[in-house]
Amino acid sequence: MTAPAPSPAPHAVSRLRAERLARSAKPFLARGGPKGERCAGCRLVPSHCLCALRPTLTTRAGMCLLMADIEPLKPSNTGWLIADVVADTYAFGWARTEVHADLLALLADPQWQPYVVFPGEFVEPARVVTQVAKAEGKRPLFVLLDATWPEARKMFRKSPYLNHLPVLSLAPEQLSRYHLRRSNRTDHFCTSEVGALCLELAGELHAAQTLEAYLDVFTHHYLQAKHQLPVDGSDAVHQRLRDLRGAG
Repeated sequence: MTAPAPSPAPHAVSRLRAERLARSAKPFLARGGPKGERCAGCRLVPSHCLCALRPTLTTRAGMCLLMADIEPLKPSNTGWLIADVVADTYAFGWARTEVHADLLALLADPQWQPYVVFPGEFVEPARVVTQVAKAEGKRPLFVLLDATWPEARKMFRKSPYLNHLPVLSLAPEQLSRYHLRRSNRTDHFCTSEVGALCLELAGELHAAQTLEAYLDVFTHHYLQAKHQLPVDGSDAVHQRLRDLRGAG
């Protein structure tokens, strides 16, 4: 088993989780571990802690996570992994009746070119793009709707402050390999997979591959903990992540 490591500094999703917990009328209880104990840095049970393997990268692209109400609380949420890996990750809770002022400021910041990542089949064609433009003086900012598919569709429809932004429609050929909260459709991706595809489109292949490998390692640790089995830190998924961290 992986020895617990000191918890890293809180990132955007971690801070959003703390804010959401502070607003809760009753405690959020995640299953697993002695008395539900989980590592504050990776949300796994301490015996399967992932913190020592966390790869943090500086990328030109940024990530903006709009998260449905309880997504930051779920141990299986993979938006957290994006915030682990991509240093410039921002996270905001979504509500139908209000929008965070810092989110509006971020979307209006001239250093960023925001893209809302959403299937083009549900959007008017004039807004849809399939490539990431390399605009002078602009960095791509990928706005990801971190929610179940029904929630994400509602968030997209009821967020008028996103209506002026281009919609990046992904058409990947691979099928989702995510095994924690499987969608009924194999062409639906978890948030971390979407983030990796966006990084690849932005020309950041090493960051994309690192995020993919980190998801594989997280999935392994999560499922081994669920079934009360030890982690094999010498297997292929761990070795791939180590190789990518070394290459970075």
